Amino acid sequence: MASRTKEREKHQIQFISTPIYSKDKEKPPYTRFVCISTLSKKSLIVTSLLILLFTFIYLFLSPTSFQSPHSIGLTQTQATSTCNGIAPFYIYDLPARFTTDLVDRCQFLNIYVDTCPHVVNQGLGQPVTSKLGPSWYGTNEFLSDMLFHARAKNHPCHTHDIDAAKLFYVPFYAGLYASFAFREGNHTLRDQLAVELVSYLSNKPTFRKHGGRDHFLVVGRTSWDFMRISDPNIADFGANRLLYLPELADVAVLTIERHPWEGKNQFGIPYPSYFHPKTADEVFTWQDKVLGSKRPYLYAFVGGARVASEKAAVRAEIINKCSASKQCAQVTCKTGTIGCYDPAKVLATLRGAQFCLQPPGLSFTRRSTFDSILAGCIPVFFSEHSAYTQYEWYIPNEARKWSVLLDQKKAEQIEEELEKIPLKEVESMRKEVVRMIPQVTYAHPDSTKPGFRDAVDMALVQLTERVERALEQEQTAVRVD
Repeated sequence: MASRTKEREKHQIQFISTPIYSKDKEKPPYTRFVCISTLSKKSLIVTSLLILLFTFIYLFLSPTSFQSPHSIGLTQTQATSTCNGIAPFYIYDLPARFTTDLVDRCQFLNIYVDTCPHVVNQGLGQPVTSKLGPSWYGTNEFLSDMLFHARAKNHPCHTHDIDAAKLFYVPFYAGLYASFAFREGNHTLRDQLAVELVSYLSNKPTFRKHGGRDHFLVVGRTSWDFMRISDPNIADFGANRLLYLPELADVAVLTIERHPWEGKNQFGIPYPSYFHPKTADEVFTWQDKVLGSKRPYLYAFVGGARVASEKAAVRAEIINKCSASKQCAQVTCKTGTIGCYDPAKVLATLRGAQFCLQPPGLSFTRRSTFDSILAGCIPVFFSEHSAYTQYEWYIPNEARKWSVLLDQKKAEQIEEELEKIPLKEVESMRKEVVRMIPQVTYAHPDSTKPGFRDAVDMALVQLTERVERALEQEQTAVRVD
């Protein structure tokens, strides 16, 4: 037995130490188990430390452009099918004059642009014929009311049982109404459809029960288009008085731009951009592309000049500065050109820059802000009312985490100001911007379970909380009385 054990040990030792090239004297005698026979303990320790070091660098210190959205938690994958945090909501079946009749009159909505191609596909518009993919559309910036309605109809938290509902959605296509009526010189006729809507709601027991506190509507244009001031000294630019009607004082109004000072019941929602994914995987794929984008330009601007005003002066300075700089990428919007309406061109420009300038235009906010987020380009604002007082439901509490705010007087020193920001901080801001993509995106209306929370979900969560607070206050007031 002892002799057999010695023989086995002898063969084992010979096996481990026998050179692979034992018959070739010119080649080094590497053994089959190199890690055992040729590396000393010191070499093993050094090698192990190097492996650990490279692993640490790869996982924690590598540029964000090489990190997966999955690894840095960029999307919100909470399933919407559970309706976690979202109350069951009922959608009113409004008379056609408030919805589809307005869509059917699309050729009369804008005297400058044919709106009909934009209202097709439930408000998504025409599919983009480029390499972007199947979930990209030439969506008009003023159709959030149509998009919200289309998404809500297929939402898992939508209930057809009016008695089970905690929220009530009034799907009035207010944006289309405002576009159609703004040229009407007779104010009574201009306001007629808004007055009819209020009359319709006031006759509903569900509306009267809580005075509209559990109701909401979406307007596809800025709040200014629904807040005409009855003052002969103020120019009439075509607004109606929908949001000044007293019956709607407690109704939540979702708008692409709220009134910063008077909009106590107004809540900003994102302008629609071009991306309408059906699944979370589509979002992940796009985020990967955005993080991997090469950005040779310091900043970019997509937009055109404006008429004489303080806002116009800032824009003019930006356009001049950008045109003269080799560090700026620009798409100029002019009448008769299609550059600003070409999603592929716009996104390619924004994806090529570190920062994207967002000066006020006709109003404080811009669709380009959300195009920039979609492109992973850090927004640069010149007014707090361009985002921070608008989209509290959607943006981080700390503005510096995802954006830059410059004083309008510093428009001349844009490059100097942006170059002051450390690269590490820029990368951190970009990561935050890319993380925001799903929550400011309108998912495809046909998707009932996209696997991420989009702009509609985020609004429904906040509306649920608002209604719960309002009804609790109402009950408290009743007990006190």
